[in-house]
Amino acid sequence: MDENQTTETTTAAPVSTGKATLSAERGGIMGIKAGMTQVYADDGSSLAVTVVEIKPNYVTQVKKSQKHGYSAVQVGILPKKESRANSAEKGHFKKAGIPSVYHNQEFRFTNDQAIDSLTDGTILTAEFIKAGDLVDVTAVSKGKGFQGVMKRYHYAGGFKSHGASVNHRQIGSIGMRADPGKVFKGKKMPGHMGHVKISIQNLKVVNVDLEKGIVLLHGSVPGPRSGIVTIRRAVKAGV
Repeated sequence: MDENQTTETTTAAPVSTGKATLSAERGGIMGIKAGMTQVYADDGSSLAVTVVEIKPNYVTQVKKSQKHGYSAVQVGILPKKESRANSAEKGHFKKAGIPSVYHNQEFRFTNDQAIDSLTDGTILTAEFIKAGDLVDVTAVSKGKGFQGVMKRYHYAGGFKSHGASVNHRQIGSIGMRADPGKVFKGKKMPGHMGHVKISIQNLKVVNVDLEKGIVLLHGSVPGPRSGIVTIRRAVKAGV
């Protein structure tokens, strides 16, 4: 297979095969939630851990303050077929020398010095975190569809007897009389539940296996299996 054919496949390696890590400030890496398991500590106690699989994180663009107005690194994960990318995506990723990806996001920094060593196409690793570190994890929670107030806000519901009929899970009164004559904004009512961005702070890193691309975090991580997870150093680690 020649070079032109290689760049058209989804499994093609980027032009720049160099590796780096976002060691400055809070760092950053993206992975895929693989599920939960348990491991045993040195004292024999069991720890519930979430397994995060670190897929290749491609640097799709390095943004400098002089040109873009702020310092950031745009990172992409999960390659996809070229046929599934639109023209703008194809041009953007081709310029970076990487395959098209499904998910892009930025990691911001306070100055350009933190990202001077990075170039487009670089693959990021999880070397900036070690076992024992505290990290903040961000992911999109599980979507639960349209739900009532008992499931969404843990309302007690109505009476179960004494004449109550087919209104056991209803919300009940939502307002007052002619004054104010309206329902106040923010009233807890039925609606869409879940599928929101959630950050869990100060999760402890149990183990980091760079060869297998696995990070073990002590505790639960938002979202379903196969969901995208962002890991950064804990912003309140010293609090």
